[in-house]
Amino acid sequence: MAQLIEFANHHPWLIGGLFASWIAVMFYELRLRAGGVTHVSAADAVRLINKGALVLDVRKPDEFQAGHIVNARNLTLDRLKGEEDSVAKKKDKVLLAVCDNGGLSGKAASMLRKAGYTNAFSLKGGLGGWRADNLPLVK
Repeated sequence: MAQLIEFANHHPWLIGGLFASWIAVMFYELRLRAGGVTHVSAADAVRLINKGALVLDVRKPDEFQAGHIVNARNLTLDRLKGEEDSVAKKKDKVLLAVCDNGGLSGKAASMLRKAGYTNAFSLKGGLGGWRADNLPLVK
């Protein structure tokens, strides 16, 4: 114990850096837990879809027609705001929101979680990440 105290006295910057790093890690972990995990990778999305997740494509209809995930429903963010009852029967179901890059789908997942859908997720990287993993789209 005496050696530890002596080390701390001789290296205050090192000890300060250690504590600052520890505080930063704790802050980051607490922030993640408070916000909940809303973004999932393409591989995790495939697992969710195979287990029966409902895919909500929040892009515009013309973008949806250009290519979408199999069995996805096109429900724009504006319609989702106004028609939460269209997925109201799905409160216990896993919902996966999808867009081009993950921005709109992140907003959709957050909005759904605030509305009581605890199993709402967003595809990380959107369809760009989906395509990067060479996963299929339906036209």
